[in-house]
Amino acid sequence: MSRRHMLLPITLHPELPPQNMFCHLHRRFFNSSSCLAKKKTNAEHRWLTRQSKDPFVKASHTLNFRCRSAFKLLEIDDKFRLLQPGFSVVDCGAAPGAWSQVAVHRVNSAGTDSTSPLGTVVGIDLLNIPPLDGAHFLSNHDVADCITHAKLLDLLPGGQAHILLSDMAPNASGFRELDHERLVKLCASLLVLAEKILRPGGTLVCKYWDGALARHLQDKFCLAFGSVQSLKPNASRKDSAERYFLARNYRRPVKG
Repeated sequence: MSRRHMLLPITLHPELPPQNMFCHLHRRFFNSSSCLAKKKTNAEHRWLTRQSKDPFVKASHTLNFRCRSAFKLLEIDDKFRLLQPGFSVVDCGAAPGAWSQVAVHRVNSAGTDSTSPLGTVVGIDLLNIPPLDGAHFLSNHDVADCITHAKLLDLLPGGQAHILLSDMAPNASGFRELDHERLVKLCASLLVLAEKILRPGGTLVCKYWDGALARHLQDKFCLAFGSVQSLKPNASRKDSAERYFLARNYRRPVKG
């Protein structure tokens, strides 16, 4: 068995129901944390009902993930093997910290495997992120701010990251096209961050909402990365426009 799977032996299988996918995992692999509190209003009744029936929500509680989104990253990483022990990872839009939980174990930034290289995980969010062993969080920080960029250069070994992760999303306005446009702009801002901290050959995983500007965003990523593909993890709800771009083999622009 490889060291990678000694850290977090998860393999998602689309033919198996999610509750069976994860029941073999042991609780000791994950840091304890409760999910964010949810307002129980009449307007959210259907949302709460859906949550109560969602097998990924139940699995996140069982495994002490901070929210169900962890399974999206787990599935992507199980398939493409992006997060390796010793890698440096920047998690953009990290709150409440579920993707950082996955990254900490996959890159060994908490040092739980003494035989593997020690990685680094830095999370960023405008919101407060509860502490997590093995991760350094920049709460109340803007991903696009130069001050944030400067702090990342200090925190990352050699000032460079192997992987940029982004599960960022704007506050919903209620207008689908406007929200789509706002998220595309957030994703595009990651190219500025990548130019400062992503090492050549590095990887970017970012959430976007499908829509009219998705192809334009993909074209932008294609100028900076050797390959770009769109993914829809099983943990993403089928009725959601949510998708993820996986961009690999970063080519840092040459200054003229």
